[in-house]
Amino acid sequence: MTAQAGTGRTNQKQRTRMAIVAAARELIGTGAEVTMPAIARAALVSEATAYRYFPDLPSLISEALAGVWPPPAEALAPVADSSDPVERVAFACEFLLRGIHARQGSVRAMIAATITRPETVTTRPGIRFGLIDHALLPLEGTLGATDPDVFAQLKRDLAVVVSAEAFFTLTDLCGLAPDEAIASAVRTATTLTEAAVRSIA
Repeated sequence: MTAQAGTGRTNQKQRTRMAIVAAARELIGTGAEVTMPAIARAALVSEATAYRYFPDLPSLISEALAGVWPPPAEALAPVADSSDPVERVAFACEFLLRGIHARQGSVRAMIAATITRPETVTTRPGIRFGLIDHALLPLEGTLGATDPDVFAQLKRDLAVVVSAEAFFTLTDLCGLAPDEAIASAVRTATTLTEAAVRSIA
């Protein structure tokens, strides 16, 4: 094999991989169900080819989502000047859940995959944790310093509420419309944060 042929084959593989990722990203953006066959069709490759580049759907979704979610500081920029953890948590909760609603097909696929194959959980983006940590920065020097156990518990409590699982419970099982579900989760998140703030006093 000539060097030129080898380079050509490498470039073709790179183009194929990029096409698969681009197709996944486009499908994710629609909010529709995300499956490997649907991505392969959109990328104009066979399903077998898609699996040669990505061993499973979570790994492909993870790569497609890379850079789609902004870092926590950027996401919370509208409340950057606020020192009120309740306001910041409310914003973080709504920001995350609206993003989940917009990309729910991929989020559902990731949750399903990590439930049936727990060993793949590390491929699932932990966006909520960065948002919660950033939202609670005003409490670092107060509650975080005086009662780190309570502070850690607040973060765990919020991780249950500021989550895709909470959103889908409210929409799928409780029958709420997306906006109602988001408002309900925000109320719960702010109630938890308000209680923690009161404990400082």
